[in-house]
Amino acid sequence: MDISAYLRRINYHGSLAPIAQTLRELHGAHLLSVPFENLSIHAGQPIVLADDALFDKIVERGRGGFCYELNGLFAALLRALGFDVAMLSAGVANAEGGYGPDFDHMTLMVVLGERWLVDVGFGDSFREPLLLDERGEQAQGARSYRIVPDGAHLILMRRDGGGDWKPQYRFTLQPHQYADYAEMCRYHQTSPQSHFTRARVCTRGMAGGRVTLSEMRLITTVEGGERREHVLADEREYAEALRELFGIVMRV
Repeated sequence: MDISAYLRRINYHGSLAPIAQTLRELHGAHLLSVPFENLSIHAGQPIVLADDALFDKIVERGRGGFCYELNGLFAALLRALGFDVAMLSAGVANAEGGYGPDFDHMTLMVVLGERWLVDVGFGDSFREPLLLDERGEQAQGARSYRIVPDGAHLILMRRDGGGDWKPQYRFTLQPHQYADYAEMCRYHQTSPQSHFTRARVCTRGMAGGRVTLSEMRLITTVEGGERREHVLADEREYAEALRELFGIVMRV
């Protein structure tokens, strides 16, 4: 792990001490620098769940990825810095009121005396780690989060503004390895039922907002709810937006 190269990739210049403040700052820097994207799937590029392959893609080639890639490599960085990290299995909430299967999503637990829920691979979600054993509301700007026990699972709940609480995903605290996610990673790359195979997406947090490419729609949102949407004219304009807004140049 070339720690210096990774830190340059996420534009991080702060402390490297394995403490909560460092974790918080690394988490935020990652979300502002490395996009959540599924472009490899649509380019026919296989996703390899191994630290060296992910480092090459995300750090050396300036790409992003989806949950297994972003959280997997972030876990490797945190371990290299001396943090105690576990990869966790989660099922994402769906429109029918249920959850996806085990290993549908990878999230992370970091233990620093207190236990933290860490996730740089969900797209539009919490900007700072959440206290895993706190059952009260944890506010972050206009949003709030809660972690609610549900039998063998914990459920991450989210509320926007004064709206209703909605589940984001449920998870367990059993630690896992890359190999445990392999079957669901293949599913999300190949199945017509996976939302990752249906459309290209690339999204990155910004200070006070978010920028997203959803196929040919360029969407910018700012804190407070203002949303601007522009339909791109063609693939040339799409490639320009990828390069200018996300630093990504897709190569065949």
